[in-house]
Amino acid sequence: MKKIISSVVIIAVTINLCVGQTFGNLMKDAEKASGDVLKKTTSPGGNTQLSNEEVISGLKDALSVGTNNSSGLASKLDGYYKNPSIFIPFPPEAQKVKDKVDAMGMQEQTDKFVMTLNRAAEEAAKDAAPVFINAIKGMSIGDGFAILKGADNAATQYLKDKTTAQLKEKFTPIVQAAIDKVEVTKYWNPIINTYNKIPFVEKQNPDLTAYVTERAMQGLFKLIADEELEIRKDPIARVTDILKKVFGSLTK
Repeated sequence: MKKIISSVVIIAVTINLCVGQTFGNLMKDAEKASGDVLKKTTSPGGNTQLSNEEVISGLKDALSVGTNNSSGLASKLDGYYKNPSIFIPFPPEAQKVKDKVDAMGMQEQTDKFVMTLNRAAEEAAKDAAPVFINAIKGMSIGDGFAILKGADNAATQYLKDKTTAQLKEKFTPIVQAAIDKVEVTKYWNPIINTYNKIPFVEKQNPDLTAYVTERAMQGLFKLIADEELEIRKDPIARVTDILKKVFGSLTK
């Protein structure tokens, strides 16, 4: 009888051990599976991971916000003229013109001419936002994460690299209209005519529309890059949900 009882006890203990071991293995497997799921759905900071599509949407949103803000800043009176970082100077290739006519007492005229160049850029900037935003919407981005985790101006630089030719083509007539409106040539013609009458000088006739277009676009890209940096660094600048989600992931 004692042998029977001992055998029953041994069998019971063995069963318990096996069941416990099996349950333990099941728990471990469950924990591992749970961990794998968490790794796929959460970032190191504990937030839900972003898809590439979400990142691209956030980058385009950032550029759109930056473009609207930049165009607003640039199009104000003195937006270019009194902003040293985007101020448009006398055309460098015609600097000899300025030097000669200034020496002849025409510095006031050259100063007014430079002011009208900047006024033309400010006027053109009023219509810049739709041109830039259409380019942003049509921009194809392959790896959004590479841009998101890149330099502080990575999205702006990508926009510049991919759309400059398109933007220039569409922005040029806007600049030409602005040049006509602020009467740039009214100040330019007396300067260039005076210079070209000087004996033995090489005649000069820079393309003012191309010059203002190029410098106006450079100024806008500079301001957009500043806005991108603000969005990357300052949570308050993230004015949409997608901006908060995408750029917030960088600071977690």
